[in-house]
Amino acid sequence: MTSAAPAPRVYLLTETYRPEIGGGERQAALLSAGLAQRRCTVTLLTRRSRRGLPRHESEGSVRIRRLSPAGPGRLRKWLLLPPVLLLLLARWRDYDVVLVSGFRLLGVSAMLAAIVTRKPTVLKADSSGEMSGEYFRTGLRSLGLSPEGGLARFFLARRNALLRRADRFVCLSWEMRDEFITAGVTADQVVHIPNGVDLERFRPATAEERSALRRQQALPDGPVVIYTGRLVRYKGLRELLEAWRLITGHYRDACLVLVGEGGGDQQACEEELRESVETHNLSKSVRFTGAVDNVEDWLRAADIFVFPTHDEAFGLSLVEAMACGLAAISTRVGGLADIVRDGENAVAVPPSSPARLAEALRSLLDDPGYRDRLGSAAREDARTHHAVDVVCDAYGNLLAGLTSERRGRAK
Repeated sequence: MTSAAPAPRVYLLTETYRPEIGGGERQAALLSAGLAQRRCTVTLLTRRSRRGLPRHESEGSVRIRRLSPAGPGRLRKWLLLPPVLLLLLARWRDYDVVLVSGFRLLGVSAMLAAIVTRKPTVLKADSSGEMSGEYFRTGLRSLGLSPEGGLARFFLARRNALLRRADRFVCLSWEMRDEFITAGVTADQVVHIPNGVDLERFRPATAEERSALRRQQALPDGPVVIYTGRLVRYKGLRELLEAWRLITGHYRDACLVLVGEGGGDQQACEEELRESVETHNLSKSVRFTGAVDNVEDWLRAADIFVFPTHDEAFGLSLVEAMACGLAAISTRVGGLADIVRDGENAVAVPPSSPARLAEALRSLLDDPGYRDRLGSAAREDARTHHAVDVVCDAYGNLLAGLTSERRGRAK
């Protein structure tokens, strides 16, 4: 943020937040802290996803306010919309600008409030399909509907007409920008800001550090392959276990670690993954960690990162692994096409292909030199394109500029 720009008071809206595990939650934490370091007054509004969580707390100078309804369940995220709207209307004097991280639902509350308060509002998508409606396909299917159906199209069209009134849309990838433009957002409304990563927290481990971390986490001395993120169907984890089953007999000292949990996601598959591990006698070589707060320690203890996702708006988990200097195997779906360069900074595989995934795993397990080359290039790419300071500066300047512009109009 430039020194001449005023430091705005920011309300950052996000559907879920820590202790829930996922790229969106980690990015919201990183962004809120980064804006606070740039003199912004930041209040993070989210849902009280677990009943035991406090309604009010602070992380450094960032204030966190968790709203009802509390507890897990898909319906509750819809029931969050009225409390958010009422709070934005009641507290309009307490903020200058609203930033919505994941606008698929919360964008409605933010924009209804903006019509009344005239506060500048920025909508950031955390997932692909938030504007097109593709994001809702799975949920609609459970109701016997689809985004192409008449009822869904009716509500989607009216929601999008409301959302298009936002001052700016932040896209994480060029594919996402195309999605916004197709939905009627003007080109000058769209700002491209990729997600960022803390390069101090996520950094390569020395041999001594890696050994110490493995002892702490009771990991074996052999090769460690790791996945981090939600345990959900669209991440390609069933195919990952199938690929692991194809190769594990040849790498008896190797270990596959799945870091994360299914949580309340409607596509959660943690239980079926655990059952598959038991059914195929993989328990000795596959480990589930559950939710963790120190994902960087698990990454820094590993040798190879694997990310066979079917759908990805950006791929924060991959960028964090790259920042740790890990050789990675990944698909190139969605925003990953902007990041993954096959054979240069990662190994690219097609989605839903256990055989190709197994082949890629073999190529890295068999060649430590290849792993080192890919890991070094990956770290450099993370440093050049995704440093958190660059990303938070971009958001700080965007929000300060919109606030100054709106203040100027009000004079």
